[in-house]
Order: sequence, then structure tokens, then C-alpha cells
Amino acid sequence: MLKKMFLTINGAEKMIVCDQEETLANVLRQMGLTGTKVGCDIGQCGVCSVLLDGKVTRACVKKMKTVKEYSDVVTIEGIGTPNNLHPLQLAWIVYGGVQCGFCSPGFIVSAKGLLDTNPNPTRQDVRAWFQLHRNACRCTGYKPLVDAVMAAAKVIRGEMTMEDLAFKIPEGDRIYNSYIPKPTALAKVTGVCDYGADINQKLGKDVLHLALVQAKVSHANILSINTSEAEKMPGVFKVMTSKDIKGTNRQNGLCSMPNNRGNNFDRPIINDTKVFQYGDVLAIVAADTEKNARAAADKVQAELEVLPAYMNGLDAIAEDAMQIQPGYPNLFLELPIIKGDESAPIMEEAANVVEGSFFLQRQPHIVLEPEVGLAYIDEEGRLTVQSKTQFLHLIPLVGGPALGVAPETIRAIENPVGASFGHKMSAHPELLMMAAALATEKPVCLRFDYAQQSYFTGKRACSYYNAKLAADKDGKLLAMETDFLFDHGAYHEGTTEFLIEKGCRFIGAGYHIPSIRGVGRMCCSNHIHGTAFRAFGSPQALLASESLMDMLAEKVGIDPLEIRYINALRPGGTFTSGCELDVHPLPKLIEMMRPKYDAAVAKAKAESKPEKKRGVGVALAMYDSSLAANDYAEIYIELNSDGSITHYSGWHDQGQGADGGALVLAHEALRPLGIKPEQIHLVMNDTLITPYLGPAAGSRSHYMAGKATIDGANKLMDAMRKPDGTFRTYEEMQKENIPTKYTGMGSTSGISSECNLNTMQGDPNPTFTYGVFMAEVTVDTKTGKTKVLKLTLHGDFGIIGSRLAVDGQMYGGLAQGVGLALSEDFNDPKKHITPIALGLPFAEDVPDEMEVEYTETPRPTGPFGSSGCAELPLAATHVAIINAIYNATGVRIYETPALPAKVLAGLQALEQGQTVPKPGPYFFGNSMADKLEEIKKNPIIMPKKEG
Repeated sequence: MLKKMFLTINGAEKMIVCDQEETLANVLRQMGLTGTKVGCDIGQCGVCSVLLDGKVTRACVKKMKTVKEYSDVVTIEGIGTPNNLHPLQLAWIVYGGVQCGFCSPGFIVSAKGLLDTNPNPTRQDVRAWFQLHRNACRCTGYKPLVDAVMAAAKVIRGEMTMEDLAFKIPEGDRIYNSYIPKPTALAKVTGVCDYGADINQKLGKDVLHLALVQAKVSHANILSINTSEAEKMPGVFKVMTSKDIKGTNRQNGLCSMPNNRGNNFDRPIINDTKVFQYGDVLAIVAADTEKNARAAADKVQAELEVLPAYMNGLDAIAEDAMQIQPGYPNLFLELPIIKGDESAPIMEEAANVVEGSFFLQRQPHIVLEPEVGLAYIDEEGRLTVQSKTQFLHLIPLVGGPALGVAPETIRAIENPVGASFGHKMSAHPELLMMAAALATEKPVCLRFDYAQQSYFTGKRACSYYNAKLAADKDGKLLAMETDFLFDHGAYHEGTTEFLIEKGCRFIGAGYHIPSIRGVGRMCCSNHIHGTAFRAFGSPQALLASESLMDMLAEKVGIDPLEIRYINALRPGGTFTSGCELDVHPLPKLIEMMRPKYDAAVAKAKAESKPEKKRGVGVALAMYDSSLAANDYAEIYIELNSDGSITHYSGWHDQGQGADGGALVLAHEALRPLGIKPEQIHLVMNDTLITPYLGPAAGSRSHYMAGKATIDGANKLMDAMRKPDGTFRTYEEMQKENIPTKYTGMGSTSGISSECNLNTMQGDPNPTFTYGVFMAEVTVDTKTGKTKVLKLTLHGDFGIIGSRLAVDGQMYGGLAQGVGLALSEDFNDPKKHITPIALGLPFAEDVPDEMEVEYTETPRPTGPFGSSGCAELPLAATHVAIINAIYNATGVRIYETPALPAKVLAGLQALEQGQTVPKPGPYFFGNSMADKLEEIKKNPIIMPKKEG
């Protein structure tokens, strides 16, 4: 029902005509005010926040029929503009409140509502306000947002000017290693940055909107798909099934290990014979509106023969389990870990031995911007897709054969992205959009609702680790044994082999362990497929080894920090995969932590009470800073006619600050030219015009893009340099017929080597990142609820490029570690479909006290001595928290997350004089020793590499 009404919007009275059942958010967006974002669409994330008659309102759940006529509405566009910023917007830029930026408008509007009523808030006031109004952030860890509000409040109170607040380039004009804000922050804080849904909304009437017909069971044979009723629905242009795809309809899973028994092409674009996981796509509807497309999708009739669904890896590899994927067994990949002497005799004679079995859950990414994108044929006939991808060049590679088109005719472009944290390594949504564009010969767009985002995108693969550590009487590590299983869900999705390698290499990471024996295993199940997630593979492994290190410290009788100091890698020691490290910052990082740890332990003892027990936990981690052996990246760098520089790169920006990274690297590399930051233009992330840089994964982007940028800058400057050492102008280059555009290349060839698949010994990463974590917690003994009071991280990432970006990555990663430890889980695809159900931490769930300190050990092979950084803070935060819970209560959590019921069950067991329940050992069909003997008799033949 339409109704005419007057509203005052951003200070101007407007007459609008709208459907009274429509939401305020959608009405504002239809008016072009797309700074008001829509995320969860159920009022749980706050990205849609506006001020309605002065009150913070979640516009996605505010129906127009409940909005009074002549109400006053303020959106982000009414708070400040790029040429006239509000203090909150400037503070958001300066304090790193913008990472992906998708939540920034909602937060700034909400903060405006706070400061309008309380211009002198405390930090706790700010956090409580954001908690009350359900303003959620997945990137920043909330601390920079509170910092920004406190600074903006000073400006509003007249205690500081906007000029005082603004970032100033340091003396010497060097922006590398500074707190310079990211270039895209301005558009994001003012709401003028168009994300995928904003772009789609502005496409006009010619675009077709897609809706997916998805299976609501986890395992079934497809008997028939009837689209006839759907085709009759209003606005429907076409209903597509697998028969409409001209190619193989199978995407490449990027499998290359010779012992991988899995089918490299196990995932269909549109499922044709079987359903392998909940949400599998059975058909695609293209219609004139999203509403009509979704209504028609509900009319498609799928006849399915439901099969037993194996929703965890242990059930999937049981002897009586049926085969899930045609052509390969459920347990499809196994790798040995062999270092040093046989471990069994050492274990038997060691003075101290501890063991345990540990499960880490399917951590959901819980991004606030659901999957969204569009596909079309561009002006030169290329099949083009714009999306949230974090691996542009993967799309033509897997898309060409699957769709039946030449890969070189596919163009992939990255839209501004509302975060991914790894799940956008998958190209499947892009393949769906491109398939529809080909089948309809029309531009198409696709937007997931939050339920689809939750059950259809990949998750961190869950893991089952059996592990054992041995040490001498003084706590010096002697040997380790491990046997583990990763449940990768229904499909390879290009990450299985990378993941099992990480699982093998990162257990025991950070320590010299002379003797190691282990087996890593990978299986499929009918759960949602595994995919990349920040710190990929490391949190699973470190839950086992860092828990055991605490257990070993207790058995030896020394404190947990000391046993880590004794065993931390030093010159002469070797990593789990047998390689020497390029730098050894861990002992120094632990030394830095010692006085803080001692003070925290003393405070916990003094303040612990029977009803609220306090504890302190530590953990150590390291993570690689490149993708794999022989990593490679390219950039282009060009001198322009006005003397400015254009830097072309495929450095995907998922919110981590690719724009800022590209700027500081290019500026540093070109400093001999005296170029100012504003003279560097960034062209990013379009396969037509930017070269291969590789995925935003493995903390590799700054390291690899930096090496390529330095190479390109040197080539350009060499060409510009005159015999007297001065530089040619653009005009002089043209006059002398000297090229003004050069390709910069970065590679790890010669400084990395592949792991031997028979031992997992090798050196695929030339450098690593390092961290020591400390968590201070309180546990309510009546409820079992754990609250993290403070997190401290000492890290080393080499010479830091952008201090603002690195700080932000640390805070955000630590916050995600809180969620991994205590709340986040994806288990039931029918129930875990909202941010709250998935366990997203809000402002008061994450400590405001997050202390980050660095050493900056120069990396010999890194650009300007740098490495990457983004993975490290999520590698072991969760284990520090788990260890702190034990320190507080004596309850050891073996299976995460540490939900209150689990902690309470442990407390009750201790009260009754019983041992705390613990799992395992998990059984994977045969023992570690038997599997190692089998591989010894039938060694894996290493593939020959060409070129």
C-alpha cells in the first residue's frame, strides 16, 4: 500500500511516496542515500543506523508504517561531506576506525547520537552505547572506534581543533612506518563509497536480479527439477538449471599432490546429480526484481532422495559410512610429519610427557556485508564479473572450463568489499553470476540475504588433534607426536592441500623440537565446505600444542611463560618443518612480556574471588608471510605527463588496507624522485588493466607487492636517471623515446623450497611473523561465563609499513580470537544464520584494554625489511584465553568454543572430586605408527616441476 508523506531528511523537507510495509533503510536507499547500508537485515549489526527524531534507529527493521509524518531523519550523508567533515568522521580516519568501512556509517551515526546527548562520555559509556544499539564491527576490535569517539568529543567540547586532530606527514616527508590513514577512508566515513549492493541498486531497470534455488537438506540424490511453475511467476525472465551451463559445470579444486585421492573437480556450479551440503544450488531464477526472483525460486520443485548426512568428520570416516563424493573415499588425503630421530623411544624415557585430544570448531567469518556482485558482457565483449573476490585471477582459471568459455575472455573486478577474512577465496558465487549472464545474455546481479551468507559460504575447517609432548626434567622439549584430522566439508574449494600442510607445519610452531612424528589427514563430510580463514590452519594446530605447553609447564613445575622462553626458537634451532628461520625475535618478545605477565599474575591472585575467579594465560605463535614455495607477484608503475606516478596492482583490499599499503610502498620506493603522496595514483584490482599479484592470503600481500614495487620503481628510476644522477622529466623521456611504464616483479624463487611430502620437511616460506599473547580473564563460577578483561600482544613483523594498519589488524584479530575461544561456531545450518546465533562478539564482549607492542626485526628478504602481519593475531589468542580459564579455575577446555555450559560442567566435576571431562583420543581408522609405516613402504612420489 503506497502512501504520500513528508519527512525532514538531512535538514531538508521531502515529500515521499512509499510502500508502508517497506523498511526505512530501503526507502532511504531508493532515494540514493546508500550510505545507509543493509547487512543482517534483522537489526543485529547496526550498519543501517540512522537518527530518527534524534534517536539511534536500526532502519532495516523500522517499517515505514511506524514512522511518523514530519519525522526528522539524519543519515551519514547529513552528518558531514568529503569537503566538510564532522569531527567523528575525521577521528574515524585518523584513529583507524575504517578498515573495510562497511560498518563505519552506522557507527558514526550512532556515535553522533551519543555525543548529542552526552558530549563528555567515558570509554565505558561509549562501549555500552554501541552494545545497546547493536553496532557491530568485525574488523577493528572496537578499540579504535572508542578512541575515535573520545577524540571527536574533545573537538566538540572545544578542547582540540580539527587541525590538531588531523594526521600530519612526519618531518622528512617519509610516510613509511607512519600512521598515515588509508586513501579510501574519506569515501567510507562519508557514505559515498559504493559497495556491491550500492552498485547494483544504481544499475537501472535493464539488469536482471538473481535468486538461488537451494537444497534444504545436506545429502541427497537429485531425481528431478521442475521449473514450470516458477517460469510463470511475475517478472521472471529465465530459470536456469545445470543443463544451461555449456562447460564442464565443475570448478577446479586446485589439487596437485600425487597422494590426494580426491576429485579435483568435485564442486558443480549448479548441482546436477547430488546434493552434497545444505544450500547447494539446484537452479537460478532471473527476474526483474529481487523480490520477484525470490518468490519464483520458492516455486521450483526439486524431487530429492534424501541420504544419510555425515555432519562431522569422525562419522564420515567411520567404517560403515557411505561414500559421499563419487570417485573418491571420504578420507582422501594423508601426509606424514617426520623430523629427527624416532619419537617413541624418546617418549618412553622422557622425564615429563603430556598428551591430549583437542577439537576446534567451524569458525564462521561473520562478515557484515553479505555476498553480492554482478556480471555482464562489457563494451568489448568480455564476460565480466564484479564481486568481493580476494583472488581475481582465480576466476578466469576456474571459470573458463566450467562455463565453456576461454579464460582470456573473462574479466574480473573487485568491488569495494565489506570484509571477508578468507571466505572469498571461493569463486563459486562469481561462477553463478557469470553462468546466468551467459544464459540470459543480460546483465545480472546477485545478493545473498544473511541466512544465505551464513550457511552457503565456507567456514574454517574444524579439526581433531591427538598430540603428545615430551620434555626433560628441566622442561626442555625432546619430542612431539601428533595425529590429526581436518573435516573439510563437502568440497575441496582449492584449500585442502594448503590446509593440511599448514596443519602439519604449525603444530609446535615457535619451538625447537628435535624429534617429531605425526600424520595429518583430510576428509570430506556433508557439512559446509572448509575455506580460508585468517591464520588458516594455525589456530587448529596451536590449540593442541599451546595447550600442551601449559600442561607440560605444570608437570615440570615451572611457569607457562618460562617454559616457552626455554624452548623458543633461537639460532641453530629448527622449525617443525625442519627449516632455519631468517630472524629470531621470539626470546626478546617473551622477555618483554615477563614483567607484564608477573604483574598480571599477581593482580589475578589478589583480585580472584570464589564467585569470580581470575586467571592469566599465555600462548606463542608464528605464521608465514608468503603463500607457498616460489610465490610470485607483479605490479606496473608508470610516469605520467604531469610528473605524477600511477601504481597498478592486483592487491585485493578486503579491508586490511591494500590502498594504504600500496601508497606507502610506492612512496618509499620512489623517494629519490621527491614524489609527494598525493602525486601517487592507485589503479587496483581489474584483471584487464592490473597484473597478477596473487591472492590476499597468507599475510603475503605487503611482502610480495612490496618486492614487486621496489623492482618496478628501480626500473623506472633507472630509465629516468641521467648521467649526472638527476632524473629526466616525462617530456625528456618522450623526446628520447624511453618507455615510461615498467613491470615490477617479486618472487620467492631461490629463497623458498617445497616440503617433501614424505616428511613435510622443507622451507616454503622465506619469512614469518611472530607473536606472544597474554589473556587476563574472569570466570563466573555460578554460570561458567568467561569475560576477557585484557589482551596483550607482543609482535614482530619486520619494519612496519603502515603503523595504523598494523595496529588495526592486531586489534581486529585479537577480537576474533575472543570469538573463537568463547562464542563463535557454525554447526547447524538451519539455526546458525544470524550474527548473534553465530556468536559475533559485540563491543562489551571484547576488552577495551588491548595492549600491542612491537619489535621490528628487519627481514633480510622483505621490502624495506618488512613482512606481512594480518594472520598472526588470530593464530593463538584463543589458546591464551583457554589457558587463562584453566589458570583461573582448573578447568581445561579441550573442545572449543568454551561456552559457559562447558566451563560450568568442569567446575561442577571439580567440586564433586571428579576429573574434568575430556575427549579422545580420536580414532581415524588406523594409528599414527601404522600409517607412517604404510607410507614408509609406499613412499609418495614427488611431482616433477617444470620451469
